[in-house]
Amino acid sequence: MANLADENGTDVEIYIKALTTTIHADTPTAAPAELHNLLERLGLQRHEHSTNGPVYIWHTVPEHLDAHDQKRLATSTIPVLLLAGYEVNCTPDVFDEATYRRALKEARSRAARSAAQQAAAAGPPSPPGPAHRTQ
Repeated sequence: MANLADENGTDVEIYIKALTTTIHADTPTAAPAELHNLLERLGLQRHEHSTNGPVYIWHTVPEHLDAHDQKRLATSTIPVLLLAGYEVNCTPDVFDEATYRRALKEARSRAARSAAQQAAAAGPPSPPGPAHRTQ
């Protein structure tokens, strides 16, 4: 079974499967559950195929969306995945520059808000203690 993420050494490969209109998001054979869960939270549908060896897992963009919305959804996942530290490759026939820029701005804004909330929850920094002199 072909897996572009395994072949290319990336965390996620986004492309239109040959001879179809289905947008796939391939992940490596041993991808962590966190990556699969993130793809699902971003709106992609999970699929599995068991073999005598590894279990192959991939995701697709929901087919009930029209072609434009499918590309927008696939492209909008990229900034979130990149900010989470994953290496992503997306073919030009799926990628939409305007959608990417909007999604990147939103993802950065969410990350900044989350960091500010975490800092506020941690409370104010404690005052420095007295200086110690060593000889």
